[in-house]
Amino acid sequence: MAEPAAEAASVLSSSRSSSSWKESKFAKAVFAILGIMLTLVTYGVLQEKIMRVPYGVNKEYFKYSLFLVFCNRITTSAVSAAALLASKKALDPVAPVYKYCLVSVSNILTTTCQYEALKYVSFPVQTLAKCAKMIPVMVWGTLIMQKTYKGRDYLLAFLVTLGCSVFILYPAEADISPYSKGRENTVWGVSLMLGYLGFDGFTSTFQDKLFKGYHMEIHNQIFYTTSCSCIISLTGLLLQGHLLPAIDFVYRHNDCFFDIVLLSTVATASQFFISYTIRNFGALTFATIMTTRQLVSIMLSCVWFVHPLSWEQWIGAVIVFGTLYAKTFLKNPPQKPSLPEPTGNGATSPVKQNPV
Repeated sequence: MAEPAAEAASVLSSSRSSSSWKESKFAKAVFAILGIMLTLVTYGVLQEKIMRVPYGVNKEYFKYSLFLVFCNRITTSAVSAAALLASKKALDPVAPVYKYCLVSVSNILTTTCQYEALKYVSFPVQTLAKCAKMIPVMVWGTLIMQKTYKGRDYLLAFLVTLGCSVFILYPAEADISPYSKGRENTVWGVSLMLGYLGFDGFTSTFQDKLFKGYHMEIHNQIFYTTSCSCIISLTGLLLQGHLLPAIDFVYRHNDCFFDIVLLSTVATASQFFISYTIRNFGALTFATIMTTRQLVSIMLSCVWFVHPLSWEQWIGAVIVFGTLYAKTFLKNPPQKPSLPEPTGNGATSPVKQNPV
């Protein structure tokens, strides 16, 4: 008579444990989604505000994009160093330093092209164009990692590129950048975006190779990559003679100073949420969140900074985001046991830094 009662108690206990675990996973999912959305959407709005909105009564524009790179990287470097020290892990480089420097140079060029392009193209155009990074990543993956891709991958990449091209080539006439003075500036802005896509594709692919080749911790790579980036970007600022003018601009415009501090803070915080999401829910969920974030960023920018969209741009956006969601859900069979056990304490594989 005692056995059925014991079994019932065991089932009830198991049911409660399962319910508690599901609630915990739901809370973690909400935390991850809100974290990514808030940090990266805020990051995008601040980028556009700093580079495209004038400061002060004299309507001065902030022009020193390399200074923004320097501020972002020194903040991330300090936080990653603190994380390594707190976890009592060695600060010694795992890979040769020149390989970290190679990632740093590529990453600086990526971010500089991204900021500079905002002088000539609107944020919605830039954000949608970032979706076309599939093609350069596939090219670099073939060259560096000797990867092979299926015909479906090339078709999806073509559709995304087609949608981006439509979006860029048919802007609403009222959406004019304060820097634009003619067609040549739009061409220059698109050229900068192409540079961004090429360098970004190389950066992420080479980071992937470092992670797989040296089995390094994410904070180790972030620390050395961003430290190299600090040195390189500071050197660039000194050689261009832009360091003192940038400091002077920030000193004269306190609101610009606070914008840059907040930009660096959310850029650093976003790295935590990106790593947290991938480790807890996998790349598939992360890709879906990131696609949604790009869509929200475009819509928010259109409302906040009054960017009208032409009907051709709406079609282009539908093609791009429809293809990206299709790509996310058409991935080869989802692996059920991807969620970690609630009591597990296994080591997780390193996660790539995702440049923003």
